[in-house]
Amino acid sequence: MSELDGDRITTRETPALPSLNERLRDDYIADCQRGVDRWNQIITKHGIDRELRLPHRGFHRALGLFGEVKVSPDGRILSEAEWDTKKHEWLPTETDQAYLESLMQPVTERGRFASWIAPPARGVNGQPVDFEYVRLA
Repeated sequence: MSELDGDRITTRETPALPSLNERLRDDYIADCQRGVDRWNQIITKHGIDRELRLPHRGFHRALGLFGEVKVSPDGRILSEAEWDTKKHEWLPTETDQAYLESLMQPVTERGRFASWIAPPARGVNGQPVDFEYVRLA
């Protein structure tokens, strides 16, 4: 299990039950990495000079092991001042958040989709796209 040792991140063996959550997080991160690897293959195939990377598991955490420290995307523990200087390079700004919220308008009419979602070619289990999956009362 990862833990803080002063200003370093180390790994130590722990009993199964306390480390279960971290193990599940390891599996989740590995699954996300497989997706990022596939995206990077597509990006490379199209000649784009860019590579996507997952941030360190401690980046922008509010709870757990890393909840009390500030960790950069590459895994460095930062001072509060350094975090405040750099966080807007890594996280959405208030302007970004407002823009995202402006896109997230609910659409509940059957067969219609929010503007930020591409309509599927067909519905779930071969149903028509405008199939009434959920009835809103």
